Amino acid sequence: MYGAESDSVRAQPKGPARTYNQNHRPRPYTAGRRRVSIYVSWSFPGEANRDVTVMDNRFSTMTEVRRAEWPRWEGREWAHPGLFQQGIAGGLELFFRSWTRFQRLVEEVTGHGVPVCQRVDQAGFRLPLDERVLADTDTLLVFGLDHNVTEQTAEPAEIEAVRQFLSREGTCLVLGPHHDVGASDDLKVRAQEYNHHGDSLVPRQQRFGGYLRSLMQGLDIPIENRFGLRPAADKDSNRPAPLSANRDLDTRGWLEGVTTFSSHMHLPHYAPTRDDPKAIRVLAKQPIDLSRPHPFTEAGNREFNALVWLPASGSRGGDVLMADSTVFSTLFGMDESLDRFWKNLASRK
Repeated sequence: MYGAESDSVRAQPKGPARTYNQNHRPRPYTAGRRRVSIYVSWSFPGEANRDVTVMDNRFSTMTEVRRAEWPRWEGREWAHPGLFQQGIAGGLELFFRSWTRFQRLVEEVTGHGVPVCQRVDQAGFRLPLDERVLADTDTLLVFGLDHNVTEQTAEPAEIEAVRQFLSREGTCLVLGPHHDVGASDDLKVRAQEYNHHGDSLVPRQQRFGGYLRSLMQGLDIPIENRFGLRPAADKDSNRPAPLSANRDLDTRGWLEGVTTFSSHMHLPHYAPTRDDPKAIRVLAKQPIDLSRPHPFTEAGNREFNALVWLPASGSRGGDVLMADSTVFSTLFGMDESLDRFWKNLASRK
């Protein structure tokens, strides 16, 4: 049905040799060149081994992805069971494939490779967020893609390690707890949320971010990920409508040359849980698709917080940014604006 496997392999473009299951080799400090790392807060086995007969709070199998987005993934490199995993593990591997452009661009800007670490990886090796990740890192991105049902929680030693990391002047911590869909016990509300974002691959309840919520609580970062909101689209390009940027507050230039983010169908609202505009700067809001009702818009909201900055303050010498992991992915489209945001992040002085 898919042709000979050797033909499929030959059809893939050549790239550098890929390695796996290697120990990280620390990067030396180089003045003016930031060392960027990614930490994924999930347990890969914990997500991949979820029961596929359970509807909620799990990732899609690759087969479900192919069915829902047919024929996008019907190339042999995705659909051949000898070349790509067809269960939940295959769906997870799409994330890794989608971050490679970000990794390449950052390496071009900084001269340093971008390691991707997992809390528990495919081989079952567990890596808490500690000095092994933080010691050779200047900018750390933590992607909060753990389902709450997997019970990932930041341990006291991890919270203290990140606190020490942020005590270093010039560090940057980018936190991306993913969406929180279906928090309500009311099934009618869940149905309304589902109809609002319109993604058949997202179940009626899909709650993410337990690890990062515990980490932020320990670090006293008063932000909470809420909902899964569909961005409004530009009527001519069908790309996301331009961000509402508060450029007067952006004294560091994070959004210099940036007009749009991802066109993902369900993005979290990063809601401050404390009124402190000096410490919490909402740099960018994303207009919401108002053609699809949602409890958040019915309450009068027309935009959600897409980028929040907590500048260095007091004993915290580093910055904290809140931005969803999809902002660093190519699964949902790419443009020059997103490239520029990545470069701003990588070249921050």
